[in-house]
Amino acid sequence: MKEWIEEYKAEKLDETAMELCRKKWDGIAKPLHSLGMLEDYLVRIAGIKGSARISLDKKGLIVMCADNGVVEEGVTQTGQEVTALVTENFLSGQATAAVLCKKAGADIFPVDIGVAADTCALNRKVAYGTKNLAKEWAMTRAQALQALKTGCDLVGDLAAKGYQILATGEMGIGNTTTSSALACAFLHEEPEKMTGRGAGLTSAGLEKKIQVIKKALAMHLPGCRDAVDVLAALGGLDIAGLAGVFLGGAKYRVPIVIDGFISSVAALTAAQICPQCKDFMIASHVSKEPAAQLVLDALSLEAALHCNMCLGEGTGAVTLFPVLDMACEVYQKMSTFDDISMEAYQPLT
Repeated sequence: MKEWIEEYKAEKLDETAMELCRKKWDGIAKPLHSLGMLEDYLVRIAGIKGSARISLDKKGLIVMCADNGVVEEGVTQTGQEVTALVTENFLSGQATAAVLCKKAGADIFPVDIGVAADTCALNRKVAYGTKNLAKEWAMTRAQALQALKTGCDLVGDLAAKGYQILATGEMGIGNTTTSSALACAFLHEEPEKMTGRGAGLTSAGLEKKIQVIKKALAMHLPGCRDAVDVLAALGGLDIAGLAGVFLGGAKYRVPIVIDGFISSVAALTAAQICPQCKDFMIASHVSKEPAAQLVLDALSLEAALHCNMCLGEGTGAVTLFPVLDMACEVYQKMSTFDDISMEAYQPLT
């Protein structure tokens, strides 16, 4: 059977809509580009949506939840049982991202794409966790492709229900190891530079994590043919599902907000598969993880928030929602120069 990814098609940004959005910003009674990145975000969203008429009233957070076999190498502070516990907490409203979603007026969609136990989250389980990447490929190519398609299709489903913007989040003990490994592979950097302490490792624990990643890179990369193989060998089902979400954003013209390091590595993975999908991404914040800025640089994206966050779950992405709402409020409701009979500002030369 032909792989679905071979027939995948991404849309292009609508340059006409972007120019109309810029002109509308320039006509609002304030100094030119004085709202900086708030204006830039809406210009990009206009290009994504194909219209300078922008509304972000219906927002959602997709949280991909999965376990990682590499946990058996002792690279985490907690055990796999935490993944299922937090996954359930998204539904009960007790997880941090769920609390933030309620305040931001966003719906939350936890997806069980690979938790090692059965959960009450949306069941899109590809497997009960991945294999240990220190010993073998984390998943098969077929599993990676299935997870990618799961994320892509979910964006299509939510777009059909009227969602205008989606944020990305994840939950999976051990996923800073998988994401660091993928970042090393795609950016051709050493693990010492790309690996952080995750949810909290001692210096000895961090060194062990680095050595596990080094071993996996040496073992698997020579046998990888393309980005999907790299994802299958080193990644997690949560990252694969999120990479599919980013692909879905470009297919269904939905802006997708990147969360922190793990989410940004999923975005990088999607861009390795389809470079054009970078245009449909919005960076929210710069994670405290050491490789976070390097990954955003590779995506040619700039994040507005520098909050020293590193929680994941989608917390940083959801934190950007109120900022975007305020930008929309000014864009939609503020007086223009014509409204107040004031001479417009002119671009400096």
